[in-house]
Amino acid sequence: MLGCHDIPLKIVQEGISLSVQKDNGGLVYKRDCLEEHVEKRLLATKGKILVNPVEPLNKPKALTQYLLVEFEKTLAIEPAGTEKIFLTFPIEIAVYISPDKDFEVIDILTLTRQKFTLYGDPRNGIICKYWKSDVFSTMPSVNPIREGLMELTVANTNAQWVELTKAVFNAYGMKVYYSNIMVCMKASMSLKTRNRAETDFLDSPLKKGMKKSLEVYAARKMSITAPKFIMEFGL
Repeated sequence: MLGCHDIPLKIVQEGISLSVQKDNGGLVYKRDCLEEHVEKRLLATKGKILVNPVEPLNKPKALTQYLLVEFEKTLAIEPAGTEKIFLTFPIEIAVYISPDKDFEVIDILTLTRQKFTLYGDPRNGIICKYWKSDVFSTMPSVNPIREGLMELTVANTNAQWVELTKAVFNAYGMKVYYSNIMVCMKASMSLKTRNRAETDFLDSPLKKGMKKSLEVYAARKMSITAPKFIMEFGL
C-alpha cells in the first residue's frame, strides 16, 4: 500500500479502500476507512499517487503539535546510564497527488483510535495526542498500517536512578521513514533531573533502504518553537 502508484489506482487493505479513477476528463478520488467516507473530484488528468505515513498529529484535526507516549510499565534508569528501547506510535497515512514534480496532500487517514490528554496542570499544561505503548528491549514486529516503531535512546545524566512513565515529543522534529514492512522514527531522551528531560529526533532510518516520508505537519505550519521538547511537568 505504501509508496508511489500510477493512475488509475485501487487499494483495498485492512479496512481501507482507496481509489483514483479517470472520469469525464478529470480524476475522482474515493476513500473509505472505518466509518469515514471521502470523495473528491481532482482537476487533473494524469500524475502519480504517493501514499506514505506522516506525523501522527493531523487526525481528527491538528489540535496539538505534541505526542505523549505512556509506557505500559515504569522504567528505571541507572545513574549515568544509557539505554536503547523501542516504543510503538500511532500511524497516520497521507495521500498525495503529483501531476508534475510537486506532491500535494489530498487526504489523511488512520486506523488508530484518536485520544488526547493533558501533560502538566490545567493552568500551565499542554494538550497532547495520546498513545500507550509497551516497552521493548529488541525490535518487535508491528503492522505498518496501524503502528510505527520508535527507537528511543535514553541517557540519564544524574547521579541517581530515574523512573520514567512517559515521553513527550514535538511533531516538528519528527522524521518518519518507511518500507513495505515497517514505519519508524529515531529519537533521544536526555534526563536532566529526576523530573525533567529533553526529547529530540534523529534524521535516520532503522534499516538501510527505507524511504523518508514527506512531512505534512511541519509543511503546513510554521514552527515558533524549537523541535526539541523539554519535559518539565514530570516523567
